[in-house]
Amino acid sequence: MQRRHFIASTTTLVSTGLVGCQPAPPPDLPGGFTGINLMRGHALRERLGTGPLPTPHTVRHTRVVIAGAGVAGLAAARGLQLAGLHDFVLLELEDQPGGNSRGGKVGGMACPLGAHYLPLPGDDAPEVQDLLEELGLRQRVAGRWQYDERHLCHSPQERLFFQGHWQEGLLPTQDIGANTQAQYRQFSQAVERLHQQAHFAMPALKTWQARQRLHPTHQQLDALPFAQWLEQQGLNDPYLRWYLDYCCRDDYGASTTQVSAWAGIHYFASRHGFHAPGDSAHGEREGVLTWPEGNGWITQRLATPLQTDGRLQPATSVLRIAQERHNVQVDVFNHATHTLERWQAQRCIVALPVFIAARVVQPTPPFLREAAQRLRWAPWLVANIQIVAPLQDRPGAAPAWDNVLYGDTNLGGLGYVDAGHQRLDPRTAPTVLSYYQALGDLPDGRAQLLQRPWTHWRDAILSTLDTPHPDLRQRAVRMDITRYGHAMSIPVPGTQQFLSQIGLSTPANQGPYRANGERTALRPLPATARLAFAHSDWAGYSVLEEAFTRGHHAGLWASTAL
Repeated sequence: MQRRHFIASTTTLVSTGLVGCQPAPPPDLPGGFTGINLMRGHALRERLGTGPLPTPHTVRHTRVVIAGAGVAGLAAARGLQLAGLHDFVLLELEDQPGGNSRGGKVGGMACPLGAHYLPLPGDDAPEVQDLLEELGLRQRVAGRWQYDERHLCHSPQERLFFQGHWQEGLLPTQDIGANTQAQYRQFSQAVERLHQQAHFAMPALKTWQARQRLHPTHQQLDALPFAQWLEQQGLNDPYLRWYLDYCCRDDYGASTTQVSAWAGIHYFASRHGFHAPGDSAHGEREGVLTWPEGNGWITQRLATPLQTDGRLQPATSVLRIAQERHNVQVDVFNHATHTLERWQAQRCIVALPVFIAARVVQPTPPFLREAAQRLRWAPWLVANIQIVAPLQDRPGAAPAWDNVLYGDTNLGGLGYVDAGHQRLDPRTAPTVLSYYQALGDLPDGRAQLLQRPWTHWRDAILSTLDTPHPDLRQRAVRMDITRYGHAMSIPVPGTQQFLSQIGLSTPANQGPYRANGERTALRPLPATARLAFAHSDWAGYSVLEEAFTRGHHAGLWASTAL
């Protein structure tokens, strides 16, 4: 679930005559909650109660069950197939697979319902690199990798509404003082120094296996909140602190007061660094792959073959995963037939969020129980706003893919992206703006998300967007809001130390494995004799590279163990 990189460009108003011929919107913008069924799991628990489950009348057999069809579950299915194992089933609670990387439509236009971009993966993520090659997104030309420019984020990439104007880039730069510039440089130097002291990898587990423990530098950073570390460094400039707060809420769902210093540094050191204005690299952004439907473009391509041959079972709630002596029993509720079913398999890949896995796995392994107690999750919402005509723009930088508001008055607001940014047709057209809001800093954010009517969120979002776009209410014709009660794990202090100990003490590592003629070492995963746990929660934060890599190696583990 992130939004710092997405899909945007609100096309500049061409003429007032064009806008004048558009139909007037209704006085109350229509819409509602959509995207995922938050009540499905809750209602099922109430219906079945807390006692023993009835014995299912239908028993099915397969070699591997994958519980959860988010990025990790889909990657596990692909890993099994790469190993030549095709006898498996993939079970998903929602009607649509993809987890936090689903796509949707508003007014017939594709838009994201969650995560919406993928930075070009580095050498620490060869599993993701291979996937992109398989999908035709990159190829080797004259000895160098080239990415399909149609899928790279088009320029301009990002802008910030700051002091009544739009500026290029998201780091405040207009009319800032010498102290701000000095602190930008100081933080840039600190990131580089820490990067030299210890390797920051995406995915993070690549550093775990390399050292068989968490690096001392990582341990020190993981022990305290990012805000406290910044204070210790004398980094208190309000513009720098706003930007770092924004980055943490964007990738982790909560601010610098909540996430660890490890997470705050990892955001930059594992990818593109931090470049102060005036640095030679300042203004050069990392390459980003994005689509109108966000990362749903990727997950749908992973899911479609599985949907076609029936191995993906949607609308299926996993109620119980029990390790037996000779097999694994997975009891489910089929929402299509309203019946209880049982799957028997030799192995199960648990690609469920940790808090759900702890409820359904029986008996619950101690490390899973402790993880469910220690981890925290951030609620999120994504509001997709259909507009029928280009918006008038304030002075400054041209409309961009990523549009952020400095000092967003909507608590947790992260700005919006434009689903029409990747169009090759230069003519103006209706589009969808996807506004993101992370609620990890609200103590009762999850309760508010569940209890408040959709109009509460609609009105707050429209109010915050009034300042940069006073004509939005006249152009908008619909707003659909997708809610995530547990969108992503928040990397609070101590998370990396705790999760790395689990990963390295219970490794699903059966030694080198050969797939497609290549030998590879399996990565450390939490596991028992018949279960492997694969989800971005086990990284402590939610990004595609983490989920995909863990799922991929869980698939290899299941095939190797058999």
